[in-house]
Amino acid sequence: LGLREKMVKKVKKQGENINQKLALVMKSGKALLGYRQSVKAIRIGKAKMVLLSKNCPALRKSEIEYYCMLSKTFLHHYDGSNTDLGTACGKFFRVGCLSITNPGDSDILKIIETSEE
Repeated sequence: LGLREKMVKKVKKQGENINQKLALVMKSGKALLGYRQSVKAIRIGKAKMVLLSKNCPALRKSEIEYYCMLSKTFLHHYDGSNTDLGTACGKFFRVGCLSITNPGDSDILKIIETSEE
């Protein structure tokens, strides 16, 4: 039981870490909210990273995954709903898809790349 609690805390801490990095991106960098703007940014090669919420529709998710694969853009599946992703961005609305064009002072690209490996 003790090991399980530690694992839960680690996952929770990592989630909070991503939220903090995302808040820093929103403050100091540039990010595009929404599916249409994200797809446009991926297609022209401006997006450095894309975050998808957990409850993003399957067709939309697979389309963005495909575009990211073609453009070699880093994709991260955010471990929360679109409401959680919107709150992490500091917005009062839901965000299903978010693309980071300029990370600013945040090192979110490095942090998430290392957590995926």
